[in-house]
Amino acid sequence: MSFDINNIVRENVKKMKPYSSARDEFQNFTQEMVYLDANENPYSNGFNRYPDPQQKDLKAEIAAIKDVYAENILLGNGSDEVLDLVFRAFCEANKDNVITLPPTYGMYGVLANINAVENREVLLTNDFQPNVDTIFNAVDKNTKIIFLCSPNNPTGNSFSDEAVLKILNNFNGLVVIDEAYIDFSKNKSWLVELSDFPNLIVTQTLSKAYAMAGLRVGILYASKDVLTVLNKIKPPYNMNVSSQENAIRKLLQGTFKPQLKKILLERKKLKTALLNFSFIKKIYPTDANFFLIKVDDADKRYQQFIDKGIVVRNRSTQPLCENCLRITIGTKEENLNLIETLKSF
Repeated sequence: MSFDINNIVRENVKKMKPYSSARDEFQNFTQEMVYLDANENPYSNGFNRYPDPQQKDLKAEIAAIKDVYAENILLGNGSDEVLDLVFRAFCEANKDNVITLPPTYGMYGVLANINAVENREVLLTNDFQPNVDTIFNAVDKNTKIIFLCSPNNPTGNSFSDEAVLKILNNFNGLVVIDEAYIDFSKNKSWLVELSDFPNLIVTQTLSKAYAMAGLRVGILYASKDVLTVLNKIKPPYNMNVSSQENAIRKLLQGTFKPQLKKILLERKKLKTALLNFSFIKKIYPTDANFFLIKVDDADKRYQQFIDKGIVVRNRSTQPLCENCLRITIGTKEENLNLIETLKSF
């Protein structure tokens, strides 16, 4: 397959020139200079200056951790922003379509609606794997993107390499693999394939395993050609000073690995404990920091949790998830509380 990015970029995006901010024109703004170029308040309080629009220092830290080039990284205000940029750069409103695989992350559909792009839903198989033949039956000349969430939310499982490779090799559009939960999985990230597939986009986040949900740091990895297009339409200062500085500080603290080890240990212990309850009908395999469980009556059990002061997620409205609850792995104390609560049902 010969993939040409120019064949799928919106015509108006091809023609546009990106906005050049003051901090784009003078990029060495961390040095001691008198800055009279951006109409800022000159009185220093830590936030009176605009942030680095390209987040170079934070990208450098992420690149080192993930073993990628900083030039292949785009950062956004959470994954939702970088996903929205993909829609806006490549999908013509009221013309193009994307393919999503329910049950999956709900923001793909929301973003499709916001951008007036048809969302063609192709259900996963009963074991929550992509139905590749059905996916390609849904593809037409206006299909721009296929979204794969792996490990998948809300099911927790990873998609088979065979299915993903078949899609990457045979779809002449963008394949977005959302890896928000990849750090909890033993499977390799698709980042290792980035140089081999010019149509591949991988998204990750610092919200889950890295414990920075409140900072809103979404990460998109792609070829330089894709990033050239996305940087055209990226808001100039889309990540604030506090998010950039605190994300770097947290990454350097080294708390990630010990916390991840604890979460994986608690995941194993919690699964063993959940097997003891007869009203839990099935515990689905997970590569994430949560379990999807099928119970006898999800609405009843959800309310029982609420009454005991524990908030879980009722996913029964999602396809293939009837009577299913999604339970995040908590601390050791929170998980013990969960098990004692289940005993009282």
